[in-house]
Amino acid sequence: MEGKTEEVVQEQPEVKQEKQPGALKNLFSYDWITKNIPFFFFLALLAVLYIANGHMADKTIRDINRTARQLKELQYEYKTLKSEVMFKSREAELIKAAQPLGLQLSDQPPMRITLEKRDNKQ
Repeated sequence: MEGKTEEVVQEQPEVKQEKQPGALKNLFSYDWITKNIPFFFFLALLAVLYIANGHMADKTIRDINRTARQLKELQYEYKTLKSEVMFKSREAELIKAAQPLGLQLSDQPPMRITLEKRDNKQ
């Protein structure tokens, strides 16, 4: 055995990195939380802005719908009044409206009045 040396190779057992029960606890340690407080405030501010934006969008949609309903109502009212004016401005309706006032339709055409131009040169 003099010339032969045996090499003993010791195998090291593979260490599998399994999640240890305390790994999550180490992730959210007090130091990590205190370092990230400004980021948490930023996230909270973004959440508030997101919610406020949603409320403003809902309010704008309600305003648009209300304005559209008012526009339709005004269009209906305009069409109704326009048709009433067209009906009342017919010649027969005008004659009916003028009779209680003692006005009558003239049989003679209107007279035309003309003015003569005078020269103001003296």
